[in-house]
Amino acid sequence: MNEKRNGPSLTLLLGTPITEPQGSLVGRLKDIAVATGADAGRIAGLVLKTKRGLELVPATEVMATPSGVLELRSTAALQPLRGDENFILLKQDLLDRQIIDVHGRKVVRVNDVDLQWFSRDEKQDLRVREVEVGLRGAVRRLFLGVLPKQALDRVSRRFPPRVIPWEFVDVIEVDPTRRVKLKIEHDRLAQLHPSDIADILEDLAPAEREAILTTLDEEVAAETLEEVEPKLQKAMVESLDSETIAGIVEEMDPGAAADLLAELPEDRSEAILEEMDPEERQEVEDLLEFREDSAAGRMTTAFVHAPADATVADGVEALRTFEGDPETITEIYLVDEREILKGVVPLGRMILAKPETRLAVLGEPHFISCEAHAHQNVVAELFDKYNLRALPVVDDKERLVGVVEADHVIAFLRDKI
Repeated sequence: MNEKRNGPSLTLLLGTPITEPQGSLVGRLKDIAVATGADAGRIAGLVLKTKRGLELVPATEVMATPSGVLELRSTAALQPLRGDENFILLKQDLLDRQIIDVHGRKVVRVNDVDLQWFSRDEKQDLRVREVEVGLRGAVRRLFLGVLPKQALDRVSRRFPPRVIPWEFVDVIEVDPTRRVKLKIEHDRLAQLHPSDIADILEDLAPAEREAILTTLDEEVAAETLEEVEPKLQKAMVESLDSETIAGIVEEMDPGAAADLLAELPEDRSEAILEEMDPEERQEVEDLLEFREDSAAGRMTTAFVHAPADATVADGVEALRTFEGDPETITEIYLVDEREILKGVVPLGRMILAKPETRLAVLGEPHFISCEAHAHQNVVAELFDKYNLRALPVVDDKERLVGVVEADHVIAFLRDKI
């Protein structure tokens, strides 16, 4: 059974003398190494500055003594610090740096790190407990060396703590080479809603935004990029290489992708399109031909359709094979062999019907559509007048070419305010 004991802060522990069992000085604590990758968060060892340089020792080979000195169990546990290990160094890499508080969904600056001693297998071990982002940690840093450490600890505790538990911390590493070496992944960040991730990115510096976006899964990165304010969206895309951004753009809604590429210089847009898979590229290129303020300029080509004589079972299969975002689907569209729109079936009706029921029977008796060249103001009026969730868009031959979704109209109206 592990016995936990309150431990010092990183600031107060740094510089602590470390001795041999006989009492002779070995060195002083320089930093604390924390593992990344599969062992993320585990303290990999204490970094000592000795006569031989920087050396690493497991925390279990060190004992905290009543005098405040740290005592080595054996000098044999010391290993040279090579510098190529997959470690985050708390002092070097974390203090005064920006991190992401995934619980609070915000960017904060680290003032100190709270540690904790505990007993394991009859030895002492050390863990990172939480990150200080308030005045308490700032006071420790400000008055370190001015007040004795014990007095400084007492003074700092007069200030209320503002902390983030270590399990809610996402570390930002802007150096691409080091980021790969450290295997920093943003799994916890990726679990947030794309709108929350977008808000976080907007609070970061350009290099930090790029570091986060390129380490997210491409699908998550795409959903996040769609939520970013257009001006910043353009700046983020222009900072990435064409191959990287093409992978993200392929996962975006085709309409959103077309809107994004339309804002870029033509040569940059073409370079990104060249890196995209042919099918996704064709969809986006088709949309780029339309005016941005038209129905076609606001629509997506990612929608679910089925033959005019399809059954509910056929509709369910069409939903299963749909490769777009399933959360955006509110209707299934019925088309004939010439792709002419023949009906609109609300998803709720289909789900409640028997598998053998014809979808045409469940369709809206008087469905609303609009022409591709219709102005976006007309589109907004149709949504308002008929209380629409989605609006099918047809060409001059009544063929279904896309769908304007409610969030596309909301985005347009928000831009007008």
